Amino acid sequence: MQISRDANGDFVLASPELAARFGLSDEELRDRLRAKLVHSTVERGEGEDAQSHRLSVRLGNRMWRAILDSNNEVVEEELTFVRSSLSRR
Repeated sequence: MQISRDANGDFVLASPELAARFGLSDEELRDRLRAKLVHSTVERGEGEDAQSHRLSVRLGNRMWRAILDSNNEVVEEELTFVRSSLSRR
């Protein structure tokens, strides 16, 4: 997956590649982005992992996560299903 950083240091992911991770077309992913249905977080590693980052992108009940090394290369990725907060009662 192509991951770069913009002038502000924010991570930029290629939407066609991210869409494929979720089994969507690029246009379907863009529709969900416009509808604010896609949520993401970035975590910086600590200690011996200080040069790495974990990117998480959530869409509905699916979560794609990638671990990036100091060169912003994906060294590990996974797609998992997460439980709804409504089902935790």
